[in-house]
Amino acid sequence: MIPTEDASARKREIEEKLKQEQETLAFIRENLEKSDQLTKGMVSILSSFESRLMQLENSIIPVHKQTENLQRLQENVDKTLSCMDHVISYYHVAKDTDKIIREGPTGRLDEYLACIAKIQKAVEYFQDNNPDSPELNLVKARFEKGKESLEAEFRGLLTRYSKPVPPILILDAIGVDEELEVQEEVTLEHLPEAVLQDIIIISGWLVEYGRNQGQGQRVHRVRMRGAPRTRRGPTPVHRHRSSEKRRPSPSMRFYSSTILYDFMNVYFQIRSNQLDRSIKGLKEHFRKSSASSGILYSPAVQTKRKDTPTKKAPKRPVYIPGTIRKAQNLLKQYSQHGLDGKKGGANLTPLEGHDYDLRVKHLNDALSEKHGASAGKDDVLDIEIDSYIHCISAFVKLAQSEYALLSEIIPEHHQKKTFDSLIQEALDNLMLEGDNIVSAARKAILRHDYSAVLTIFPILRHLKQTKPDFDTTLQGTAASTKNKLPTLITSMETTGAKALEEFADSIKNDPDKEYNMPKDGTVHELTSNAILFLQQLLDFQETAGAMLASQETSSSASSYSSEFSRRLLSTYICKVLGNLQLNLLSKSKVYEDQALSAIFLHNNYNYILKSLEKSELIQLVAVTNKKVESSYRELIQQQIQVYQRSWYKVTEHLTDRNMPAFQPGTKLKDKERQAIKDKFKGFNDGLEELCKIQKGWAIPDKEQRDFIRQAQRKVVSEAYKAFLQRYANISFTKNPEKYHKYRPDDVEDMIERLFDTSA
Repeated sequence: MIPTEDASARKREIEEKLKQEQETLAFIRENLEKSDQLTKGMVSILSSFESRLMQLENSIIPVHKQTENLQRLQENVDKTLSCMDHVISYYHVAKDTDKIIREGPTGRLDEYLACIAKIQKAVEYFQDNNPDSPELNLVKARFEKGKESLEAEFRGLLTRYSKPVPPILILDAIGVDEELEVQEEVTLEHLPEAVLQDIIIISGWLVEYGRNQGQGQRVHRVRMRGAPRTRRGPTPVHRHRSSEKRRPSPSMRFYSSTILYDFMNVYFQIRSNQLDRSIKGLKEHFRKSSASSGILYSPAVQTKRKDTPTKKAPKRPVYIPGTIRKAQNLLKQYSQHGLDGKKGGANLTPLEGHDYDLRVKHLNDALSEKHGASAGKDDVLDIEIDSYIHCISAFVKLAQSEYALLSEIIPEHHQKKTFDSLIQEALDNLMLEGDNIVSAARKAILRHDYSAVLTIFPILRHLKQTKPDFDTTLQGTAASTKNKLPTLITSMETTGAKALEEFADSIKNDPDKEYNMPKDGTVHELTSNAILFLQQLLDFQETAGAMLASQETSSSASSYSSEFSRRLLSTYICKVLGNLQLNLLSKSKVYEDQALSAIFLHNNYNYILKSLEKSELIQLVAVTNKKVESSYRELIQQQIQVYQRSWYKVTEHLTDRNMPAFQPGTKLKDKERQAIKDKFKGFNDGLEELCKIQKGWAIPDKEQRDFIRQAQRKVVSEAYKAFLQRYANISFTKNPEKYHKYRPDDVEDMIERLFDTSA
């Protein structure tokens, strides 16, 4: 059983908890009632707000719609006023732009183009909206005036600022590749930068106008392909919607095309004239500088201007003035009238042992004696040749520079055609000058003056060297333009090949025998001329080989190579030398004295051999004839032997042939004494006669001269000493000094003075 006290306490505890729960429940009920009251109040408020909001909306919406309509009306009015102002402005364009258009674009190109843009927009507006308006004719006239002023400005800028390129600058430009130690490209500035930018802008305007005027496009400035960006800001472009898709009329398209071609014609005519003047100025520079200094190179090379890098002489000049001309005069001198006998032969014969430059100087001295009056003309021709060669290079450089300038100004699809027209005058003049050179060479060949081909060699070589740059520069031009240089090259090759072949034939068939034969047996003028001519070919081996190859029809010629042309040239030189040998053999028969004939052939063969050895001719001939050197040495030795036989009539008196044996102390019979006397007398007379005759003969080569003297001195001296020894103790005369006129030393001295007129 639970104790009574514990039960009472438990009951009181439960009653207290119940009381607390009842109080809590009463609090909750009270709060719920308050919440319901608040909810009812809020619902009442919201219902009232909604009712009032609906009333407000019903009042505001009509007002809003009315206001919106008013705003739309206001916007329409503003737009209408703006359009009216815009349209009215077109009626004032002619008046607003009249002053600027009349004064022209000079000095204010941007402002002028902006006025032109306004005028064109007015033209397009009236064409689209009121084509019968008198204002259309007015703005058209104003636009025509503006366009003409732009074209005039384009022409005026080109005319005023286009100047010929100074000759010194041209020479620096064409000489930069070979001569400058510091490879700095020389820039040819044809127009000042500011002027060039104005021309580019005007050109761009004319191009856009010509391309888009008929389509209603507004005129604006464009940057040409490849042109540098200008500092000027772009002219604003405004397009009228009504004219966006309008198609041009046929007349407008024709008019636009005419404008485009007119300004390009103006450009190429002005620039073509300056290109031609630049080249002519270079020619005049050569004439003046050569007349004053005789040096055919740029003064910049000589004076070393501060703005030009130090130059050094080219390893191999394109053309050495004077050298070829000397050879031409010698050959011409021979082919037309020749020189007289000994004097001509002696003067024109170079002494062996001298170098090539001295030989040319020696020949030129002989030339000065005979043709001093023509030296001035020859120098002029030298200048013309050198001038023409430099003008070809100048044309290529100037044409490249002109194309670079043209590409900034002329539309891309018209550049090649305009460039073709631009270069025609200068190119035609150069080709005409080249044709004149070929024509003059042909006429000279008809006169049998084969030296004219030497004029063609340096020119032809330079043309062929320049051809790759020439073809690259003229790429895209008309076929007739590109074919001009190849045609000239072919013409020169044909003429040169004909001259070479006819020269070889003339060497073989030369009819001159007695008139021009050297009386002393020295080197014949024909030999020296032929060798000099062949030596001139050394500087132009490829050119001469190409000339000969151009006339070949074999399969080898079709696959042209430098080796093939070298073999052809070697064959040609062998042919000339063979023809020369045959001619010399024929000429040698003119001499009645066989010994002099042998000396003549010996001198000529020796001169040919030494000339071949001292130049590259020997290597060139060896390409097709490996034994040329030994062949000439054999010929020389044969002629020495023939000459030595001339002494047999002297030395035969020193032999014991048909003489009896003599015993010392034995008295001789009269017949025997007379035989010994005849021996002495025959030797003395023969020696004196030969020495007198052969003293006037010539052997220019000291080495050969000494060799022949020594060999003959040895033979004669030994025979004479033996002869004297045999008859020393035999008394055959009362006057021995009458027969024993010469001691062995005297005989040697006499032989030593052979071939020496001064002894």
